Amino acid sequence: MNQQELLKILEAVVAGGISPAQAIERLKHLPFEDLGFAKVDHHRALRQGYAEVIFGRGKTPPQVAEIVRAMLRKKDSRQNILVTRADKKIFAAVKRISRQAKFHPASGVITVERSREITGKGTILVVSAGTSDIPVAEEALLTARMMGNPAEHLYDVGVAGIHRLLEHREKLAKARVIICVAGMEGALPSVVGGLVAVPVIAVPTSVGYGASFGGITALLGMLNSCASNVTVVNIDNGFGAACVASCINRL
Repeated sequence: MNQQELLKILEAVVAGGISPAQAIERLKHLPFEDLGFAKVDHHRALRQGYAEVIFGRGKTPPQVAEIVRAMLRKKDSRQNILVTRADKKIFAAVKRISRQAKFHPASGVITVERSREITGKGTILVVSAGTSDIPVAEEALLTARMMGNPAEHLYDVGVAGIHRLLEHREKLAKARVIICVAGMEGALPSVVGGLVAVPVIAVPTSVGYGASFGGITALLGMLNSCASNVTVVNIDNGFGAACVASCINRL
């Protein structure tokens, strides 16, 4: 439930459209609903602007499905539902709960789109260094879109062929926030940061050979970027990057 949805309920009580008892029934699970194994935060959108996102890894398919069911039960809410780090078994369980559910195999993301409202003020551009970085980039792209942002992508434009990136200078310049996803030595965010005047959120990936140490080399490279508009999230955390980008895009 977000501010607009809560306001509608309060206005309906004032107008006599619903009784105070009916309003209490709709609101009684705020701020959370205890399922025993999970406490579903129905208040999240009211506080942070977007509904709780379900991290699928480590949860059983029935657990994820039950959390989705609890979120769908709130008829006053039209918030999009997002499940990250999911698999086909989790999707099968969620699909039985919602026919609208879609599985995006490249990123392991499940989406239940219930609103196409745009709340972001500009475009979030997701840039990936290599094709191998696309799964993390797709997680960021889908998250940004489900959070109400216009989001575009620019893939396989890493520093090994810098001309591929420079061809898209105009697209880079038009973005309000850029998410830059790269593995190996993690150099791309510094290059992108030097070309634009907007925040660049760098996402190191675990892509690379032995000395990449599962993304630690890219992470350290990004943390030491000489481009002052670059900030960094955790390894493979496309979701976190998109959340921060979405917050910036609503300012």
